[in-house]
Amino acid sequence: MQTGQMQRIDETTAPRAGAREWVALAVLMLPVLLVSIDNTVLAFALPQIALALEPDAAQQLWMVDAYALVLAGLLVAMGSLGDRFGRRRMLLIGATGFALVSVLAAFSPNAEALIAARAALGFFGAMLMPSTLSLLRSTFQHRDQRRLAIAVWATAFSVGSALGPTVGGLLLQHFAWGSVFLLAVPVLLPLLVAAPLLVRESRDPNPGRIDPVGILLSIVALGSLAAAIKHVAVDGPDLVALAMVVAAIAAGTAFVRRMRRVENPMLDIDLLRIPAFAGAITINLLSVVALVGALFFLTQHLQLVEGMSTLDAALLLVPGTIAMVATGLGVVRLVRHLRPHRIIAIGLASSVAGYLLVAIAGDDLTPLHVAIAYLLLGAGVGAAETLSNEIVISTAPPAKAGAASAVSETAYELGAVLGTAVLGGIVSAVYRSTIALPEGLPAADAAAARETLAGALDVAERVEGELGAAVAEAARVAFDHGAVWTSVTGAALVVVAIVVSLRALRRA
Repeated sequence: MQTGQMQRIDETTAPRAGAREWVALAVLMLPVLLVSIDNTVLAFALPQIALALEPDAAQQLWMVDAYALVLAGLLVAMGSLGDRFGRRRMLLIGATGFALVSVLAAFSPNAEALIAARAALGFFGAMLMPSTLSLLRSTFQHRDQRRLAIAVWATAFSVGSALGPTVGGLLLQHFAWGSVFLLAVPVLLPLLVAAPLLVRESRDPNPGRIDPVGILLSIVALGSLAAAIKHVAVDGPDLVALAMVVAAIAAGTAFVRRMRRVENPMLDIDLLRIPAFAGAITINLLSVVALVGALFFLTQHLQLVEGMSTLDAALLLVPGTIAMVATGLGVVRLVRHLRPHRIIAIGLASSVAGYLLVAIAGDDLTPLHVAIAYLLLGAGVGAAETLSNEIVISTAPPAKAGAASAVSETAYELGAVLGTAVLGGIVSAVYRSTIALPEGLPAADAAAARETLAGALDVAERVEGELGAAVAEAARVAFDHGAVWTSVTGAALVVVAIVVSLRALRRA
């Protein structure tokens, strides 16, 4: 307790950052925005990609999840390597690779090529994210300033996820679907020029030896866990999913034992025994599940059920994005008067209300309902993300900032996978089980219509007439039934996050 108090005192009396550090923060936000945008940018592009590349339901989910799966599996390993070799160096390598692969993704000729490109983007994205948050730890030594810097970082992360559909909508209104990937090039070029001039290099002064066994175990544990979640969502529980879970548990157990045994571990496992650290990680994960899961089905509802254009649907979500920014930055002042755990709980209660609004509206869900629900959801997630990330980075030792940051971002990426795979999987499962297709539809068309809402609308357009109209109506009704069940599940997960906040973060 005394050591923690001394650390808090030293941080509040540390040197304050100047103009260079704040400009450096602006530069570090570029990859944060880009990587988080990439988590959700496909939400609006999926209908066009589905028509152009004709993926089946599993491939469509893989297009979304391949990026987050690879990213989640590699974050801890890349964070540790950044601590050793230099966080700025890893940032620049990751930015270069991300920009180059983004060009390849933009011109993918088929679904398989796009999935592979998304996986490669996850590889380079894993170099970017631990570097940005850990560099803030070394750049802003004064805790009040660091809290504001992390608020900007967390807000950029959340807003990037929210802006994904908006940016996608604006681009798709005027360009082909590949434009959502080409966006990376103009965003990352300024980073490659400015980061060497403004951002000071930072690394662990006593990194110890490289631990290839530990790195491999972390990749197997996190990658297998994320893949198991994805597999269950698409194909249901089976022996393959069980094998993945067993592999994740075995590798995770071996990783923990190794981290306790080696002299200078890449990840201090004892951090997870600190209630504030573990609680903040859990809140981070569940908040992202709520945000990404909602975006997955709300954007499809606006475009495919309501028939809105990509631009109009994107603009409808802008108030929610503004609310996310406002609460993410506003809690920096509010935390001086109210304890973090109470702020997080109050904010997440707003997110629960947003989900319940969608569930109560049911088949009568309108664009206005969606706008209000997303505003409530965004306000809660913005507050929770800022404070949970600040607690994570302040709890960890400065020398291990990269690995600790990677744990937080792993929670974020697993949350993105869970949001799409679990909540998106519920939408898909209810859709397939409840869609009541009219008689007289050819078997091949019926199979396509049962796969996805986009597939059903494509079938409806081909068959035309009363039969086509009946197919479209049945598909839209079934999709909205799935949205109701998904909203109830999402609300329950956010309630769990509220309980965690009230119990684990009381002393944060």
